[in-house]
Parts: sequence; structure tokens; C-alpha cells
Amino acid sequence: MEKRIESKRSSRFTVVKKVLVYGILSCLAFLLVAFVMVCWCIRSSVREMSAVAVQEYPGDRVEALMTYVDSENHSLRQRNRAVWALGQIGDKRALPVLEKWYTGGPCDHANALCQRELGKAIKACNGAFNATAWLPR
Repeated sequence: MEKRIESKRSSRFTVVKKVLVYGILSCLAFLLVAFVMVCWCIRSSVREMSAVAVQEYPGDRVEALMTYVDSENHSLRQRNRAVWALGQIGDKRALPVLEKWYTGGPCDHANALCQRELGKAIKACNGAFNATAWLPR
């Protein structure tokens, strides 16, 4: 009788263990797929912004984005997007332009480039962690 009770307990434990393992594996697989999709979307946005800049300023995409950031012919929103793209690319050549606009002060989105975004882009160009760096550029 005791063996039957113990056998039922061990089979329940085995079922619970399998459910937990498969649940955890499913969650990890979902998180991995979500991470890859977010990274891919970021890279697509960088490519899109780069294409806009290269269309207006032909040549290398980093140089085109740098010129785009410097140009006051574009809205601050578009220039901030170019700053973000430069940060995602992480090329050290962008540092002079980014540092030129970076004051370290509070953001004033109505009148100046986003200081927070400039700071993040400068860090990325200096080799900080970039979650999308593994994707083809």
C-alpha cells in the first residue's frame, strides 16, 4: 500500500517536473524570438534612417548621418533620429559630431538635440554594450 502511495507521488512529481521544464523552455524560446525580432526592427530602422541620409548626402552612411545631424535644414526630431542611428551603428568616426552637440545639460527638445540620446550615442561609439551589434550591418 505504501509503495502505491509513493508511486503516485513520484509520478505526480514527474508530471509537475516536466510541466515546469517545458514551461521554462517555452518561455526562454519566446524571449529569444522576441529579442531577435526587436533587434531586427532596430536594425531596419537604422537602415531606413541611413538611406534617408545617404539619399540627401551621398557617400558613406556614417558620414551622411553625421552631415544630417549637423544640418539645420532638418527638424530636431529627424536629427535626433540620425543621432540615434549613429549610436546604433557605433562607429568611432561619429564621435566628433556627437561631442560637438553634447553639452551634458538637461534636454530641451524644442530648441536643441536630445542630450540623453547624444550621451547614449557617444557611449555606444566608445564601445559600450550594444545588444544589436551581432546583426549584419
